[in-house]
Formats: sequence, structure tokens, C-alpha cells
Amino acid sequence: MKKLVLLAVVGAFVAAQAGIALAANPDTGPGCGLGKIAWQNYPHQKVIGIQTMEATTNGLMGNQTFGISSGTSGCTNDGKFWAQEKVNVFAALNFENLAQDMAQGQGEHLASLATLMGIPAAQQPAFFAMTQEKYASLVAAGETSPVALVKALNEAVATHPMLAKVSLSK
Repeated sequence: MKKLVLLAVVGAFVAAQAGIALAANPDTGPGCGLGKIAWQNYPHQKVIGIQTMEATTNGLMGNQTFGISSGTSGCTNDGKFWAQEKVNVFAALNFENLAQDMAQGQGEHLASLATLMGIPAAQQPAFFAMTQEKYASLVAAGETSPVALVKALNEAVATHPMLAKVSLSK
């Protein structure tokens, strides 16, 4: 019984800290969910008390996760953030192999990256040629990180006459 009470007290403390952390940022609030909808017409949305009520309503109802995954309750689910994050993680895990493939202008790691970046299969040869042509600027000796590589690739794709029209990572 003591363990249960202690667990409840610790849980309440953690929940209170999370509520304070959510309410401490007046620029974002709880984002979306039933709490955001229920309190949306209340004046002064950036007041900590209102944001706390929004976050508490979301927490009590357990609907924010559903809203985020389904794109309802004022939440969006366009996938752009996750698509870019997949590219970043892939580049970080395969950086050396990607650099080799880029230098050769072909390879399965480079093909996988192109797919993750939204380059259609028909346009991937142009992507491969572009990465080989710009290899020196994309992968500077010892200075480029995976994040910098992805940023440079996105910029190169955005300015490429053919690839800028077809890439999904705009």
C-alpha cells in the first residue's frame, strides 16, 4: 500500500512538472487536442493558466495522441517533419557509405536516400549525377556532418532545374 501511495505521489509530481513545463512556454501552448478546442475562445490564450487548462484537459481526456496520429482535434498530420527526420537519421547512420556512393554517382545507399527525399525513380539518375558532380561541395573533407550534408543536398535539389520540380522535400 505504501508503494502504491508513493507511486501516486511521484506520478502526481511528474504530471505537475510536465504541466508547468508545457505552460512555461507562452509561444506554443499544448498545440492541439480537445483541450485546445475547448479553451480556444477564452481570451488571452498565451496566459499560463489557460495553457495549463488546455494541457490538463488533453491529459485527462487522453485525446491529444489520437488527434496527432489521426489529424483531428486541430492537429495536423502532414508527415513533413517525420519525412525529413527519416532523411536525417538515415544520413547519420549511413554517412560514410553515402559519401562513397555520392563519389561514384550510384549505389544502394544513395538510391535509398533519394527515395527518402522524395525523388521519383525516374529522376534518380539525375540526382545521382548531381551528387557526383557536386561531391566536393557536398562532402568536404572532414568538415561535413550528416546534418550539413542533408541541408546541402536539399539546397542542391531545390536549385536543380529538373529535380526541384519533382522532389517532395521542398
